[in-house]
This record gives sequence, C-alpha cells and structure tokens, in this order.
Amino acid sequence: MTRRHILISGAALGVGAAMPVFAQDADRPNPMPEELRKSLERDPTSPVLGNPDGDITLTEFFDYNCPFCRKMVGTMQKLISSDPQLRVVYREWPVFGEGSVFAARASLASLDQGKYWQFHAALLGMKDRAVEATVMRVARKVGLDEEKLRADMEAPRVEQHIQMSGDLAGHMGLMGTPTFIAGDEGVFGEMSLKEIQGLVARARKTLG
Repeated sequence: MTRRHILISGAALGVGAAMPVFAQDADRPNPMPEELRKSLERDPTSPVLGNPDGDITLTEFFDYNCPFCRKMVGTMQKLISSDPQLRVVYREWPVFGEGSVFAARASLASLDQGKYWQFHAALLGMKDRAVEATVMRVARKVGLDEEKLRADMEAPRVEQHIQMSGDLAGHMGLMGTPTFIAGDEGVFGEMSLKEIQGLVARARKTLG
C-alpha cells in the first residue's frame, strides 16, 4: 500500500495522527520551487494572522466541517501567541460539501469587516455542522453586518481564493484537512502544540 493510500485510509477512519504529506529523503524534504512557495505564502486573497512580517510562514489548509480542524483552533491560538515571529496563512479549502463552501465564502468575506479571526474561531468552535443557517447565526453573534457579508461573499477575490486552494492542494497532492506546511515540509492531521512548534522550528532551520 502506498503512502497516499495509507493517508486516505487514515482520513476515512478518522485517524487524527499527523502524517507527512510530501515525499522526503533521509535528510530533508525536497526543496519547494520558489514560484510554488510564493503562491502558497503570498497570495493576496489569503487571511494572514500572527506577525505579517514574521521570519517564517506556516500555512494551514482547513475546512470548517473538519473535526480535526476544529480541534486545532486552540492549538493555533497558543502557537501564534507563543511565537511573535510567526506568520500564519489560512487557506480555506472547503472539501466537506456545500455547507463548507458557504462557510469559506462567508469567512473570507468577513475580512472586509475586520473580523476574520473572531469569525474563524467561532465557526471552528461550533458544535453544529457549518451550513448557511448556522454560519449566519455565528456571523450575527460576532457582530458582522449580514447584508454586507452576503454581498462581499460574491467578490471575485473570494472565488479566486477557493479555486487557488484547490489548485494548490491538487498540485501538491495534499491528502485532506488539516494540512500544515512550513518551509519544505507538510504534515496532514491533528498535531500537538509541541509537534507544530517542531514543524516551524525545522522550517526556520531549513530556510534560515
């Protein structure tokens, strides 16, 4: 069985353990082409949290209906708080159906109202499935203007971001959500704070 099949099987079974998503040699991951890194880390449609001028970028591909993405939101908060030089890029990759697509569009639209992090964390903190009704309920709860949000969901940059997420994921052969990429290394699945700090530290060493 190939690594790809192992990862797909793990996802289907609900396995949360983190697994490598890129082919690696004994010493280090294969270097990422600069054009790919630029698309991954510097896409102007992507939400950026942490330090926008940080010395290393961590990218997370996620879906609001992904149970392991929901488990990671607290870990990501702690990671950002503990590392003042970390730049975090969020790639909305809605792979769990129409509700996920609606949530991703709404979340990206919230950037125009300056409430992305509040909305993002609240959506990932829901017990309910993310669908139109639950997403808009959360939007109202965090103080978003619903009429403006719905209008901004139709902005070209929203569609561009979601399309780019799918294109990047397909190009890199990503297994699913959550996937974390830093430096030349990617990891699929739930991670502890120590594990994700290790991923960031290896990226700093590789690119430093």
